[in-house]
Amino acid sequence: MEIDKAIRESDDKRLKTKYNNAIYVIKRALALYSIEEVAFSFNGGKDSTVLLHLLRAGYFLHRVEQSCSNGVQIDFPIRTIYFESTSVFPEINTFTYDTSNTYGLQMDIIRTDFKSGLEALLKSKPIRAIFLGVRIGDPTAVGQEQFSPSSPGWPPFMRVNPILDWSYRDVWAFLLTCKVQYCSLYDQGYTSIGSIYDTVPNALLSISSTSSKEKFKPAYLLPDGRLERAGRVKKNSPLDGTRSPAVNNGLDSVNSHKNRMFTASVIGVGDEILFGTVEDQLGPSLCKKLHSIGWMTSRTTVVRNDIDSVAEEVDRCKSVSDLVFLYGGVGPLHSDVTSAGVAKAFGVRLAPDEEFEEFLRHLIGDHCTGDRNEMAQLPEGITELLHHEKLPVPLIKCCNVIVLSATNATELEKQWDCLIELTGSDGFLVTIESYSSKCLTTNLTDVETAQPLSKLCLEFPDLYIGCFRRSRQGPLVISFEGKDPSRVQAGVEALCKKFNAGAFSEVN
Repeated sequence: MEIDKAIRESDDKRLKTKYNNAIYVIKRALALYSIEEVAFSFNGGKDSTVLLHLLRAGYFLHRVEQSCSNGVQIDFPIRTIYFESTSVFPEINTFTYDTSNTYGLQMDIIRTDFKSGLEALLKSKPIRAIFLGVRIGDPTAVGQEQFSPSSPGWPPFMRVNPILDWSYRDVWAFLLTCKVQYCSLYDQGYTSIGSIYDTVPNALLSISSTSSKEKFKPAYLLPDGRLERAGRVKKNSPLDGTRSPAVNNGLDSVNSHKNRMFTASVIGVGDEILFGTVEDQLGPSLCKKLHSIGWMTSRTTVVRNDIDSVAEEVDRCKSVSDLVFLYGGVGPLHSDVTSAGVAKAFGVRLAPDEEFEEFLRHLIGDHCTGDRNEMAQLPEGITELLHHEKLPVPLIKCCNVIVLSATNATELEKQWDCLIELTGSDGFLVTIESYSSKCLTTNLTDVETAQPLSKLCLEFPDLYIGCFRRSRQGPLVISFEGKDPSRVQAGVEALCKKFNAGAFSEVN
């Protein structure tokens, strides 16, 4: 069988592992269900093209094990479902029907919506399981396993996902190694194909040219698989003639938030801090850095190296703060539970991130043990890797939660600077108007200053007025902080007027 032969002769150990795992899932499904009870959903895309050839190989090997084949290529009897739509690219249609003719696929063509068409098909055919080309990172992949029952409200069937843990790199390694045909759009710069209304060539593959027509490199040359869906944007609609930009994951502009207060929570993970074994330096440093760019730290906590403790604190903070920063508990040890805690807080599972694993391989070499590498398990469907050339591995962002791997002040400084460069101009960590501050000291007692300060807080609700002593016998320090320097100065003057001249001294 040509597919199995091509993989066996390949030197790509990773591809062989992915192939063997997928073939196992396919053979397992064929052992659980009769050939009449399984179907294959084909849409002409790269993922389903990979799955088609895996199914051909898997069925062949399944028959060989049953001693029903003498090694000669046999027909492919698995029913194939194709949902035809007026919004599909003509090239996809052409490739799908050409593929059907080449491999003798038993095509069921459905021209209604997906759910209605599926309901009708399952009523007329004894189908109990459907092979799908879903991969982790796809919008529909969240929560799925290799065998997953259909969602509530859908007709009952088993979703079988043989390539769930395959990366963009794995898909193209398979197609190129096996030398199989794929849709011609992928050679024109398309990396993820939806409808004609929401898909354009990936700009990252654009080739600078003097001609008027823009040219693109083929999809398999995309250097960063995480940007596979960068070509999924809304194009000009024939209905309204308008154009919508690509989705903006950051803030619209700095100016639009000039007067808005941004808040952050800082969470440290470490029994060693709670036990007093080490002194926490990262939490206070983060608070200072956030304050320097105009943000307010609304909460800072330290929790134990316990998944539930991390999850509860993240869940509490992510709904009340613009950003949540976590440090500690990142790594391969039994106590490194931060990623698992974040996943639980968002109600998702941990899943292997192929791109992150590649970074770890380059960083720690053979000590990184492939699919079993716990450090490459990240919250599924919500993780974004933030790349910077000065960082050996990307920073991890899960919705509004940033996970920092820094273990000391020097590492934190480096990661913070990179984060600001990546997102500080118009991103989620926008730099806004910094605080203006003044400090006064006085030898007045707390009792003497308490009531006037309480009234002052009511008069200046836009200011943060704080009091503290560096020692019980030392002077009382009163701090004023706000975004408007004139208001800060007015607050200082208002307090001084409430007491005799010379009662307060201003300090830097």
